[in-house]
Amino acid sequence: MEQHDLDVWHMQRALELAIQGQGHVEPNPMVGCVIVQGAEIIGEGWHRRFGGPHAEVEALRLAGRRAARAAMYVTLEPCCHQGKTPPCTAAIVEAGIARVVIAHADPFPQVDGGGIADLKRAGIEVKVGLLEAEARQLNAPYLTLRQKGRPWIIAKWAMTLDGKTATRTGFSRWISNEQSRKVVHALRGRVDAIMIGRQTARLDNPLLTARPPGPRTALRVVVDTRASLTSETQLVRTAREVPVLVAVGEESPKAERRRLENLGCEVLVCGGETRALRLDQLIKELGRRQITNVLLEGGGQLAGCLLDAGQIDEAHVFIAPKLIGGTAARSPIGGEGIDEMPQAFVFDKPHIEQLGFDIYFHGRVRRD
Repeated sequence: MEQHDLDVWHMQRALELAIQGQGHVEPNPMVGCVIVQGAEIIGEGWHRRFGGPHAEVEALRLAGRRAARAAMYVTLEPCCHQGKTPPCTAAIVEAGIARVVIAHADPFPQVDGGGIADLKRAGIEVKVGLLEAEARQLNAPYLTLRQKGRPWIIAKWAMTLDGKTATRTGFSRWISNEQSRKVVHALRGRVDAIMIGRQTARLDNPLLTARPPGPRTALRVVVDTRASLTSETQLVRTAREVPVLVAVGEESPKAERRRLENLGCEVLVCGGETRALRLDQLIKELGRRQITNVLLEGGGQLAGCLLDAGQIDEAHVFIAPKLIGGTAARSPIGGEGIDEMPQAFVFDKPHIEQLGFDIYFHGRVRRD
């Protein structure tokens, strides 16, 4: 096998390992690592949990003394700073690794090329850029948080064949089938926050928890300009058990804010004259809190506002073989929308599956 083909083969394995950390490592990146002697893998690992050993350290531990003069394949630049764990570059140098193949550099300010430089100074052969596109795709949420200062936003909705998310009276339970709902709960269990609008909270009275629980417990976020979320909702009644953040406008009554706070909710006041400005402030605050993935679960106007701002990154859509009809029935996305079809948001390599009689579409918005 040619060296390039061997390199690709090993890096593909490292990517397979990396994705196993999804939902466990955020706000850290998912990272996989393989150590080899020729075609033989002598050590491998992945970043399993936030604050735990990095992928390189796990792989080095398995490789042991055989790591001397071996090659390492890692999906992200090794860290070179003391964080929750010691620098991986020091461990790599100490183990005697001769060659390191890296998918791409880490934009984290305390790394950002420093890890590559440290390895080169130690006399290690370094190759950067192998399967870079695939690695960046894997860690797109992490890269978005680091480079744009905002979370990766995943829009999710269930709709009928005629594009309705509820009847004209607001009734939506259940559009999708049980298999589809299991997928939704799995999504909830791996994100950092779940966001809905006030209308969805009022009409659907959701709990917004993963059942069964996943690796993460999501912060439940309600966008409610007037702080009118009632005390009887499931969200408010469980706020002391699972965190609830209510994003309100400056014009919201202070008494209503205090009511929600006294019931265990966190209230965040977002300034700005328009919905878009207030929402942008909320998204930036979530980014400051190192929230990596946000699942947007409801509210056509909320989804439309985020789409208009180009801030929806991924969509999971469940299409049921049902018809509702009615011009007053809710649709998944409102907002201003586009003027011409060439402006439409396009999904890159979308996936389509069948769950019972439901059609499940999921994909990422193309960023050219």
